[in-house]
Amino acid sequence: MKRAARITGALAAAAVLAGALSACGGGSDGGGSGDGPQEVTFWGSWSGAQAKQLQQQADAFNEAQDEYEVTYVGQELVEEKLLTALASGSVPDVVLWDRYNTPLYVPKNALTPLDEYIEADGVDLGQFYDQAMGELVVDDQTWGLPLLVDNRSLFYNTELLEEAGVEPPTDWDSLKAAAEATTRRDGRLTVAGFALDDPGLFNIWLRQAGGQMFTDDGTATAFNSPEGLEVLEFWQSLLDAGVYEPGFGEGVDAFAEGSVAMKYDGPWALTALDEAEVGYGITQPPVGPDGDQGAGMGGFGLVIPAGAKNADGAWEFMKWWTTQPENGVEFARSSGWIPANIEAANDPYFTEDDRYKAFIETMEYAQVRSNIPGASDVEGKALIPALEKFLAGETDAATALQEAQDLGDRILADNAG
Repeated sequence: MKRAARITGALAAAAVLAGALSACGGGSDGGGSGDGPQEVTFWGSWSGAQAKQLQQQADAFNEAQDEYEVTYVGQELVEEKLLTALASGSVPDVVLWDRYNTPLYVPKNALTPLDEYIEADGVDLGQFYDQAMGELVVDDQTWGLPLLVDNRSLFYNTELLEEAGVEPPTDWDSLKAAAEATTRRDGRLTVAGFALDDPGLFNIWLRQAGGQMFTDDGTATAFNSPEGLEVLEFWQSLLDAGVYEPGFGEGVDAFAEGSVAMKYDGPWALTALDEAEVGYGITQPPVGPDGDQGAGMGGFGLVIPAGAKNADGAWEFMKWWTTQPENGVEFARSSGWIPANIEAANDPYFTEDDRYKAFIETMEYAQVRSNIPGASDVEGKALIPALEKFLAGETDAATALQEAQDLGDRILADNAG
């Protein structure tokens, strides 16, 4: 049933304007000539084999009904391309969307609110992981539906741990012990016990230490704390023990090659690892010194751009994919991604598969990144550069955290209001 009339006010005007402009760069006809299914153009940043996975899912939707025909069109820098398309009136109908970007693009009038669609079709938003759903709600309006979730759990090389006589670690102490036991040297580091190569994961270590990235009111950073210092001191203890050296394994998948015993990674790594000749297991992230759990949740949603020519078709596609658990499970079979639909994520396909079990368990406490204004720049421009200097031995822990706090607080102040 057509529901475009529900999109009112400025959005309706935008849709009319978009329809009047010349379509180019992947915008869909969507007019419905009556000679066949209406076109629905689907944008995303995925390419190569992943693009084929998305089109395969679109084809399954196309076969399930005869009103719409979805076609996937890959786009580099899809968010930036969307802004360009908005200016030219050639937007796609639906976009595979990094949920974290939602608060950045809602103020740019880039997205269509979905509350009227949700209410009309009685879609229960409680079927999705709360953390994932929350990233798509801005100013008390819903701007998308969660599609995929991920987290970083601990991968370990089963052969290396067995040879060293250690079990998969459950806390920081056993992580360090296992890393030391599996590290190998032959005049140089040949097997790293743990890949300490991603300072962007500091936030999950901080949660494991019982700390937090920002103050409760979001006005200042909170990582320059005893808990933040505890994280860096633990990192330093790993470096001092020689279980990792900065730059080790660069340019290759060292874990797949068997030269890294343990690392944090996500479900996207499974396909390549299954093709590699390496035995591996996955366990939940080790808890911190006081038993605190910490994990980050990321992933994608589906959104409808403002002015989409076939918003109704886009909605039917995204509803079919996200709210019918069997469709989320089917996509996992080809892609390895975990559905944001809780029922789908707890399907036996995941819970009875040792590769996925830890990820599903970790989802119960995984948290998304902060969406306060300026939070992404605090991490990208202040914290991570300081942590990179620390890992390279160019500064000490206290100085790194202080420098990151000084710049981070200025960034938050500049974005306030």
